[in-house]
Amino acid sequence: MTNSKHDIAIIGGGSAGYAAARTAHEAGADVAVIDHGPWGGLCILRGCMPSKAILRSAEIASHMARACEFGLAPVDVCADLAAIIDRKARLVGDFAAYRREQLHDGRFTLYQERAAFLSPQTLQVGDQVLEADHFIIATGSTTRHVPIPGLDQVGYITSDEALELRERPERMIVLGGGPIAVELAQFYQRIGTKVKLIQRSHHILSSGDEDLARPVEQRFRDEGMEVYTGTQLHRFAEERGQKVAYFAHAGSEASAAADIVLQALGRKPNIEGLQLDRAGVAIDRGRIAVDSAMRTSQPHIYAVGDVNGEHEIVHIAIEQGEIAAYNATHPDRPEHRYDERLNALVVFTDPQVASVGLCEKDCQDEDRPYLVASYPFDDHGKSLTMGELHGHVKILCDPRSGEILGAHIAGPEAGELIHELIAVMYFRGTVRDLARIPHYHPTLAEILTYPAEELAEQL
Repeated sequence: MTNSKHDIAIIGGGSAGYAAARTAHEAGADVAVIDHGPWGGLCILRGCMPSKAILRSAEIASHMARACEFGLAPVDVCADLAAIIDRKARLVGDFAAYRREQLHDGRFTLYQERAAFLSPQTLQVGDQVLEADHFIIATGSTTRHVPIPGLDQVGYITSDEALELRERPERMIVLGGGPIAVELAQFYQRIGTKVKLIQRSHHILSSGDEDLARPVEQRFRDEGMEVYTGTQLHRFAEERGQKVAYFAHAGSEASAAADIVLQALGRKPNIEGLQLDRAGVAIDRGRIAVDSAMRTSQPHIYAVGDVNGEHEIVHIAIEQGEIAAYNATHPDRPEHRYDERLNALVVFTDPQVASVGLCEKDCQDEDRPYLVASYPFDDHGKSLTMGELHGHVKILCDPRSGEILGAHIAGPEAGELIHELIAVMYFRGTVRDLARIPHYHPTLAEILTYPAEELAEQL
């Protein structure tokens, strides 16, 4: 057994871990990165990039299926799932290769092993013991197992397997209504699978306001998906070669049968095997507890990205990695801290859903006064020409200053449009500022000015 000493040891080489390693190296630290592989992290291998690659295929299929609406000859769309997955695999391979190059370019000492704490200052890494002045845990998340009677017996797939299927299922049950669940549900519906989505909450995307979810639910139903919200799952059974879900819905017992079940009920921090108790790192409801400086209960140990359970979003994970590395390498300077004010989320359904800052539910929970206004896409010139009529834009502002507190979009290109609102909020802009900014006509972006103008008149 050999011993090695580094300034900073980072467990995990995904988006958060690499951001931390890069930042620490730029500050002059001797950095070790421990990752048992495969290299790339969740976003590249099983999350953002592979899912968006296949969603693009379904989006094009949807446009082709709507050809008659735009005066074009009808097109019989036939999806080749194997070809879609092959395209995804090529893209993911390129992304992963680039990340491997970044990790292997000589800036860091790499250990392709599993890591476990022996003490607050040491790690077991393969047959070596690593010491470090600071540790950054960036091990990401893994799929969550939810005990539902009969589900394990009939069998199911998770989002990991759903991104690898090469034969299109005829019928699919999707359990869950979060971003992963709804994106994959619409993908499979659009390539010809008959999808039944079962969600416990009264609307999908339940972390946000209901009015943002309803346009998506309506689009799902328009496309032929069966959407059940406000349910309580009772059990699963195997009947005549089908997997059958029994659940309560609308005051009565309901059932749904399918060839395959996609369990998309969320993810959990990946902390198994780290032996955090030996390091004295506190766990809160299955996640590593951190403060806004990304410190754990041990001041020299940080946790960033999905593993701290704060936000399962890659750009936030990257920012947290940079914050932790800066704080670890600049003990004599004021700490960098994560600012919750600009939390943003994009769900890549059609219509897309994008949010930044506070929603109405947040303001009500905090008993915070606010003004709110919205404007629908079905009354907006550019979206009418595009045939994109689902959804709306909603803006919340402070009733005294007019500062924008939050902004939410359900509609076409919401993931792109939200960035103008993020920029305005970054500079603590007001609804008056947004209303005054020139917007080209006709564009989707000019819809942002309509609720801003309404709110400005109320101030």
